[in-house]
Amino acid sequence: MQTNADGEYRANGYAWYVLSILFVVYILNFIDRQVISILAEDIKRDLNLRDEDLGFLYGTAFGVFYALFGIPLGRLADSWHRVRLISVGLALWSTMTALSGLSKSGGQLAAARIGVGIGEATASPSAYSLISDYFPKKLRATALSIYSAGIYVGAGISLFIGGLIVQSWNSAYPDGGPFGLAGWQAAFLAVGLPGIVIALWIATLREPVRGMSEGLAQPPHPAPFKAFFEELLNIIPPLTLIGAARCGTRTVMWNLVGAAVAAAAVALLVSFGEPVAQWTAVGLGAYAVFSWALTLRQRDLPTFTLIIGTPAFLCTVVAYGLNAFLSYAAGFWAPPYAMRDLGISPAEAGLILGGMGALSGFLGVTVGGIVGDRLRQKHPGGRLIMVSLGAVLPAPFLAIGFTTDTPLVLYICLFLAQFTAAWALGTSAATTQDLVLPRMRGAATATYFIGTTLIGLAMGPYLAGRVSSLTGSLSTGVLSLLVTVPITLAAAIAAFKLVPAAEASREARARAAGEPDLA
Repeated sequence: MQTNADGEYRANGYAWYVLSILFVVYILNFIDRQVISILAEDIKRDLNLRDEDLGFLYGTAFGVFYALFGIPLGRLADSWHRVRLISVGLALWSTMTALSGLSKSGGQLAAARIGVGIGEATASPSAYSLISDYFPKKLRATALSIYSAGIYVGAGISLFIGGLIVQSWNSAYPDGGPFGLAGWQAAFLAVGLPGIVIALWIATLREPVRGMSEGLAQPPHPAPFKAFFEELLNIIPPLTLIGAARCGTRTVMWNLVGAAVAAAAVALLVSFGEPVAQWTAVGLGAYAVFSWALTLRQRDLPTFTLIIGTPAFLCTVVAYGLNAFLSYAAGFWAPPYAMRDLGISPAEAGLILGGMGALSGFLGVTVGGIVGDRLRQKHPGGRLIMVSLGAVLPAPFLAIGFTTDTPLVLYICLFLAQFTAAWALGTSAATTQDLVLPRMRGAATATYFIGTTLIGLAMGPYLAGRVSSLTGSLSTGVLSLLVTVPITLAAAIAAFKLVPAAEASREARARAAGEPDLA
């Protein structure tokens, strides 16, 4: 980081080099996360699964544990060497992706997906924090949007590679290839193993001074792993009871009330015939997050105040979480819809949907970030305009795309839907970073991704699959989720109104809550 003649921080060449490497990490992140989409039809056949099971494997099994471990790993990103954390995480999730290719049952694949989720939870809290230290505030949404474009590039590459491998492998080995592997298993191995090597490259990056870009340099944490393990006590059940006990009897009582409410809700849903695994996982996630927030108030009141206690932050999380709810569902189910309802081959679906998805997402998230940064110069909440547009504009394109019987129409509609939906990602992420202090960025990122995972990833793909299983129509399953669009828009508008005052009072509210570095 360098300064100009006016003493303002500016991004140097090394900052852009770091951003390019983090972009590669996020591409790998989403290749390993998304490749299951193009493999879904073969997995469904070979493992005797239903659409709702596929939604669970893609979304819930991954998403809930991504959210749960995201909080303690986000805390570790706030206190330890972020470059090392990303490197270790990449090696872990790449290994678990490769192990997915050895699965012989839905349960084994679910366990591997849980491992992928835990490993990937290291990436974005660390990357967001690094980018926020390498880039000044005026470029932050642009930098985060470029990083976030890895989502779409990775997802697109995963569809292309996965579709090509599964079709070629199944053609060459119709009765099973070497070691008895099916095409979808070979695809998991092919995309997982390279990440283990690339993790070594990531480890060569330099760790910047935390908070320097805003003139709020933070001293190194004296015991980062002690703080990490203490955070595990506050988020991973049943260790949560130990964490609550440390905060007193009142906290324990509220913790037990939260557990009872979550258990009762799960029992009610199961009594109506809902799957046990899906809602147990969601209930576990909801209770764990409640438990974490409950103890955070006692352990770190300034962080609680600027995150959980800030309505502007929560509205931003809900707005993007519901955007992701629809985007994840459409992104996951588009290849199966194209193959199942329109008769498109896996290789063609992977090539066209993957290529167009990568281009539309990259353009959308980059345009959204650049325009969002310019809108912010005119109004403190200007970035939320892009979040609002990202909630509304994709809806008509999805409605047309998932009802057409013409492949070209589907491709065009999905391109436009993803292009406009992507406007919300970098802008909402940058907004949450602006609302907290530098030492809180990892925790803020983890909280932000709770909306993406527990609201979006853990619910969207599953509910679309569940409706599809009940109605026999994948189109109906995806389009049923459009009922959430008005709620998404309302949350984005509320955030737009609340962000200016929340950002202006950030230091004052942290100081009032006892922030020592601002006393």
